[in-house]
Amino acid sequence: MEAVIGVLIIVILVFAIVTLLRSVRIVPQQRMDVVERLGRYKRTLSPGLNLLVPFVDSVRSKVDMREQVVSFPPQPVITSDNLVVSIDTVLYFKVVDPVRATYEISNFLQAIEQLTVTTLRNVIGSLDLERALTSREEINRHLSTVLDETTGRWGIKVTRVEIKAIEPPPSIRDSMEKQMRAERERRATILNAEGHKQAQILTAEGEKQAAVLKADGDRQARILQAEGQAKAIRTVFDAIHTANPSQKVLAYQYLQALPQIANGTANKVWIVPTELSRALDGLGGALGGLANMAGDVPKAGLDTESVEREAEAAAASAAAEAEKVNNQVREAEEQVSGGPNSPSALPAPEPIPPSAALGGADYNGVADRERA
Repeated sequence: MEAVIGVLIIVILVFAIVTLLRSVRIVPQQRMDVVERLGRYKRTLSPGLNLLVPFVDSVRSKVDMREQVVSFPPQPVITSDNLVVSIDTVLYFKVVDPVRATYEISNFLQAIEQLTVTTLRNVIGSLDLERALTSREEINRHLSTVLDETTGRWGIKVTRVEIKAIEPPPSIRDSMEKQMRAERERRATILNAEGHKQAQILTAEGEKQAAVLKADGDRQARILQAEGQAKAIRTVFDAIHTANPSQKVLAYQYLQALPQIANGTANKVWIVPTELSRALDGLGGALGGLANMAGDVPKAGLDTESVEREAEAAAASAAAEAEKVNNQVREAEEQVSGGPNSPSALPAPEPIPPSAALGGADYNGVADRERA
């Protein structure tokens, strides 16, 4: 009897514990429990401690109210240009009404996946491959709008839809890579050609400016040189006019400059001007009439012998230079005619004697007058 009572007590205790456990429900934060009483929706348990009628109330579903992320496997989609691409999508959603999410649809996660696939095929089917690859933002926005409108009656809010990857076929990828490589090479060639063109233009402009500056510098240098020569000639001319020299002095100076004119290594043919005879003729008159020149009165102690020696030295020098010129002229004629025996050779000019260079008898007369 005592054993039976002990068993009853144990059974009552176990029943009381089970009843207590079934009547008390603790719901965590961000979760909602849907409660049914005898198979019919009764209420929704909020987070915290909740009491239920044991053996009458039961929890139908435990709905997570947090935003969830679901990654769907890649789906093959055909574009408008009949190319099959594989699209991988990611879906962000949250349950806003646990009752409708429980009773409006049996498996809302599977329904969202299928709806995403069908909507994605409709959107991609209206786009070609190039536009599909560059219009991800437009595709995401269209998917989000369609899914939000459809899942709203299920008590689900689709917050965001993202396309992770769009994978075209391998052959299309190879063609795209070749196209992009060709485009990059074309751009590089164009840039290289433009750079070469600019370099040539800049080089030509630099050479042009350098030539202009050089020409301007040469012009300025020539102008300055010409101005300097003109100033020097003007100064000499003014000095000559101020000194007012006679023609006999000029002839004497010309005769002194004659050896310097003939002294040239590149002179093969030397042409004696006609004025030389006049200058030589006037030399005798210059030496004879030196005392009668205006402002040139000889002094009493003038050394006439030194003047004669100077005149003789100048005459000898002029005769030597004249002989040298005659020899050079003769050699040039032989070279032109092909030798001394050639019939076409010109006759050699008569050598100029020193007496003829100084005016012959005129010189003797000048010397006699100087001695007198």
